Amino acid sequence: MINIYVGNLPYSQDDQGLQAAFEAFGEVKSAKVIKDMATGRSKGFGFVEMSDKDAGMQAIEALNDSDMDGRNIRVNEARPRERNNDRGGFRSRF
Repeated sequence: MINIYVGNLPYSQDDQGLQAAFEAFGEVKSAKVIKDMATGRSKGFGFVEMSDKDAGMQAIEALNDSDMDGRNIRVNEARPRERNNDRGGFRSRF
């Protein structure tokens, strides 16, 4: 399995359109355009999860810097999310 980051998406892109773009390369387990919680509007990026790593790498190779509705999308393997454990606020030294 491979997780793929897709950036610089057109704001009109939805989950189904993102999935359709990647299905040409293999089985898509999930496709999600990330949206602003307050407005529900796309943030211009998303993630695709594909079953087969080789198919995912082919999709990355073919779709990176390709045109999607007038925008050149950025496609690469997603990096694990980094967690910041510093939550701020007061910390006791004891």
